[in-house]
Amino acid sequence: MEDITALLSLADKMLWVTALVAAPVLIAALVVGLAVGVIQAATSVNEQTLTLVPKLAVVALVLVLMGSSMMTLIGDFAQEIFAQIARTGQAEQVAP
Repeated sequence: MEDITALLSLADKMLWVTALVAAPVLIAALVVGLAVGVIQAATSVNEQTLTLVPKLAVVALVLVLMGSSMMTLIGDFAQEIFAQIARTGQAEQVAP
């Protein structure tokens, strides 16, 4: 029963880590896409590359600015997973 609880806890944490890592990139792309869409609607310019280039630039900027904190978050979670695997393996060895 403890293994199931630990597994569900890790799954819950995994979803939160995924959301925290993906959110800055997705929100930045959403805001830029919305702003460019409003500008395109106001000026009646329907060029597809006009939305792609600013989104790529903003996503690259967000990854440069926030990439280290995202990787730290992922690394800490990976360490937690491996520690949980080690604890589970030790518990199985002690109790046959």
